[in-house]
Amino acid sequence: MFGFQLSDLRNIHKKNKELEELLAKVASNVANNYKDAAQKEFSSYQAKFAELKAAGGLNAKQITYYEKCETEFCEKLKGFTHKDQKPYWH
Repeated sequence: MFGFQLSDLRNIHKKNKELEELLAKVASNVANNYKDAAQKEFSSYQAKFAELKAAGGLNAKQITYYEKCETEFCEKLKGFTHKDQKPYWH
C-alpha cells in the first residue's frame, strides 16, 4: 500500500549485530588498556564495515551511525599503541 514492507520498517532502526560486537570488543580493549588488541579489533571492524557497505548490507542511517563510530574510535586510537612506549625501568 505505501510501497514498503513492515519488515523494512523494523530494520530501519536496527543496529548491525556483527559491527556492534566488534565495536564492543574495541571498547573493552580500550578500557582495559589492551592497546594492540584494540588496534587489531578496530581493523577488523573497519574491514567488516567496508564489506557490508559495499555489499549493500546497511541502510543509510546505519552507514551514518557506523561512520560516526569509526571517526570517534580513530581519534581515540590515534597513538594508542605499545610500539613507542618507553620502558619504565630505564
